Amino acid sequence: MCGIVGAVAQRDVMEILLEGLKRLEYRGYDSAGMAVIHEQQLQRVRRVGKVQELADALAQHPLSGGTGIAHTRWATHGEPNERNAHPHQSSGDIAVVHNGIIENHTELRVKLQAQGYQFESDTDTEVICHLVHHELKTHETLLAAVQATVKQLQGAYGTVVIDRRDSERLVVARCGSPLVVGYGLGENFVASDQLALLPVTRSFSYLEEGDVAEITRRKVSIFNSQGEAVEREIKESEITHDAGDKGEYRHYMLKEIHEQPLALTRTMDGRIAHGQVLPSAFGENAAALLQGIRHVQIIACGTSYHAAMTARYWLEQWAGVSCNVEIASEFRYRKSFTYPDSLFVTISQSGETADTLAALRLAKQMGYKASLTICNVPGSSLVRESDMAYMMKAGAEIGVASTKAFTVQLAGLLMLTAVIGRYNGMSADTEAAMVHSLQSLPAKVEQTLGLDEAIADLAEDFADKSHALFLGRGDQYPIAMEGALKLKEISYIHAEAYASGELKHGPLALIDADMPVIVVAPNNELLEKLKSNVEEVRARGGLMYVFADVDAAFQSDDSMTVIPVPHCDEFIAPLIYTLPLQLLSYHVALIKGTDVDQPRNLAKSVTVE
Repeated sequence: MCGIVGAVAQRDVMEILLEGLKRLEYRGYDSAGMAVIHEQQLQRVRRVGKVQELADALAQHPLSGGTGIAHTRWATHGEPNERNAHPHQSSGDIAVVHNGIIENHTELRVKLQAQGYQFESDTDTEVICHLVHHELKTHETLLAAVQATVKQLQGAYGTVVIDRRDSERLVVARCGSPLVVGYGLGENFVASDQLALLPVTRSFSYLEEGDVAEITRRKVSIFNSQGEAVEREIKESEITHDAGDKGEYRHYMLKEIHEQPLALTRTMDGRIAHGQVLPSAFGENAAALLQGIRHVQIIACGTSYHAAMTARYWLEQWAGVSCNVEIASEFRYRKSFTYPDSLFVTISQSGETADTLAALRLAKQMGYKASLTICNVPGSSLVRESDMAYMMKAGAEIGVASTKAFTVQLAGLLMLTAVIGRYNGMSADTEAAMVHSLQSLPAKVEQTLGLDEAIADLAEDFADKSHALFLGRGDQYPIAMEGALKLKEISYIHAEAYASGELKHGPLALIDADMPVIVVAPNNELLEKLKSNVEEVRARGGLMYVFADVDAAFQSDDSMTVIPVPHCDEFIAPLIYTLPLQLLSYHVALIKGTDVDQPRNLAKSVTVE
């Protein structure tokens, strides 16, 4: 959600800020803006819509100056319009950009209005701007004013402040919303994601909770919540410079679907040896922490929640431990029971998902034996605050609808199943078969992606559809849920998923010739049960699309289109059957003419509740 870029340099920074915003478009937004200091004057341009709208405005009226901030806003308080777009200003002196939500903004607004401040927007962010301006009346430096301001804020924020009278510095603060500092030669930067800054630096440090930093061209000074000077480790980014390029593909989503064989190869590289998953895949101390685990609690949101639901089947069937899965926002706000010898697992691509991070912090007070995060971003909050971390190594994922991150999460969870299973009596033969299946994944995924053309033809049938039903059994039920989510995310078709055995308990009422029913049908012990469910749909005039194992003996006819899927082992079937559903949603979205990479109302990284 939202994107921040800031820079302080000797050269003009407008193009740097604009390129940074373009690289953050994947996060989701509805307006964009920029403010730059030139000759002690604040210049500001804001536009509703895409970053290109801002770029067109800046082409007509370029901004000069070496210190500036820019932002893409995803509306929370106040509708998407230019008045509510960031940066916000106070008295022509202070400009602020902000990610997050200030929960006590109403109280602060009343207080500031009583002091004579006039508000121009409906946002919670504007209170930060006026508070800093007010605090500068009694504090000598911008740093001190921001430190005094953040003590009054309740909620989540990643914010950057500039003052036209002090054009040599940025002051930034982080609480709950990520910020990364980028280090250059005679220039320094800040952003909500290092991807925004890769064209100008590859050296980064992550601010931690409560940090306030003063950034000038030659120095970065970081202070913790107690005001003490601290050091944050500077690391070199491993992200490739072209991570933000589509290459030969029309959309990031299609590129990322086809990157899955490589992503899966990377995630397993160095983590499997001698027919076993190495415990060190989950951290240096994982071997000790994972022994004796008898229960697993998994917390996630959205697509990551579907990965967790799949893992529950694996952990209970093969690892022999009980497993609960819960949506992070639900776990936070109810009293729950902590089982003895429990592992607390969080799943988040960004490592900054607000509800998931809050759930981890709550779990630390609840007596869990250990915590593990499955995450794609080194140095993120979940990675830093968990006892163990499985780094996904999926590479940057730009499309809002997750594809390769999902399959890599599943691979990591299957590897976790292997390690916990070994400590709980899983047979060596079962583990060897599981590992063999994992090692076959990249080639099997490549083979399955060969269905692309056939699925593109099939998608034509959805041109006039407004609803769809997805069915699966066992560990394919969460895959059906993920398929329904993908279709609704990017094509805006209303889609639901059901465990197919639930058809007769309500969903059959929806079946008619206008309701396509999509079924995932691997050749497993539930196949015959699934075939009975398919017959229930056919008997009621339903229109069926069945992604079936080549050996499952399904035949196409007037009421059913069968798409043969390459045979695979049961261990990896959920990953394989995910792929045709990703391709289906992509091609249907093309036909519908929707924005595939940046679907309406959605954001890639959800850093607010």
